[in-house]
Amino acid sequence: MTRTSVEMPVRSLVEHLWIRAAGCARRYVLGIAGPPGAGKSTLSKSIRDELNNRAGFVIAEIAPMDGFHLPNAVLRATGNLERKGEPHTFDVAAYLETLRRLRATPFGEPVPWPTFDRTIEEPTPAGVVFDQHEIAITEGNYLLLSDGAWSGVRELLDEAWYLDVDREVIEQRLLRRHIRGGRTPDAAKIKVHGSDLPNAELIASTRDRADLILRQRGGRYYAAEG
Repeated sequence: MTRTSVEMPVRSLVEHLWIRAAGCARRYVLGIAGPPGAGKSTLSKSIRDELNNRAGFVIAEIAPMDGFHLPNAVLRATGNLERKGEPHTFDVAAYLETLRRLRATPFGEPVPWPTFDRTIEEPTPAGVVFDQHEIAITEGNYLLLSDGAWSGVRELLDEAWYLDVDREVIEQRLLRRHIRGGRTPDAAKIKVHGSDLPNAELIASTRDRADLILRQRGGRYYAAEG
């Protein structure tokens, strides 16, 4: 089957989200999934900022999955530090529990959410606190996995988008990211080919569980259709 693509500027995506969230009596949760290096954080920030600009006050905030990385000390003790970023190197139970609380907590009652500090490669407890926010955007690699503990995430998302990107683009972005993070070029290649790209293949197998599949070209987003 041939797929065509329809341009979806950020404003169009926000309009779609605005309408969907308006009919929700509790906090609306959007999930943005995709492989490492796909640009999920960039898209999430653009959506959040456009929502807040449209509302004229803070209505949306980001709840990153990366805040639930297990600490480096734990990964080192279990021999998993070099595999950091793979599904088993996250505290999935805590992510699910906090996501449920984020959905169920009435507006005005604070819900702390951990973030991730890439300068030290460690989670930051309560990096962001949800309060009056009506929309939460949770973004991460494994939101659409259908097996193991991760399988519980999809039912907690009111809507899920998948950000697709070519393998070659992912590879170059991740090499640059790891080198900026302090790895040598050779160590960065080992990390990308030994862990990141196999993860990307696993994540790509989940794309059909998304409500919307997006690709980015020339600074614009396109939704797959047909």
